[in-house]
Amino acid sequence: MHCPFCSADDTKVIDSRLVADGDSVRRRRECQACGERFTTFETAELVMPRVVKRDGTREPFDEDKLRRGLTRALEKRPVSIEQIESAINRIMHSLRSTGERELPSLTIGEEVMKELRRIDGVAYVRFASVYRDFQDVSEFEQAIRSLTDQPQNGSETP
Repeated sequence: MHCPFCSADDTKVIDSRLVADGDSVRRRRECQACGERFTTFETAELVMPRVVKRDGTREPFDEDKLRRGLTRALEKRPVSIEQIESAINRIMHSLRSTGERELPSLTIGEEVMKELRRIDGVAYVRFASVYRDFQDVSEFEQAIRSLTDQPQNGSETP
């Protein structure tokens, strides 16, 4: 690892800790040449499946797009950033675990709805209304009824 201060390539790890529920390693390093300290993060690079859109086009999975969608649905709701990040991690894990190289965008949307239903019913209905293109009030009623018909798990445990 090159020092970001003097570009020397001799740095020493002085502390390592697990972060993000053990999915990353935070390392404090010290440059042997200039003595400056800096932090690096190490994570496994996992390949996400490509997304097949409704019109048949293919594009790379975009984690930022997923985050924006969840954040928009959860706007002004009592849900922490940590809960959102955990939901994103669960969705991505679920998509990777299919073992598929390509997934329809519908599969991703259904995973998002499953997580939103688990986290916050209002956000679930918001997302579903856009995702499923609700055309009238009866579709909202049906989505709300589905929330009350099945037990909802609002806890953070998977």
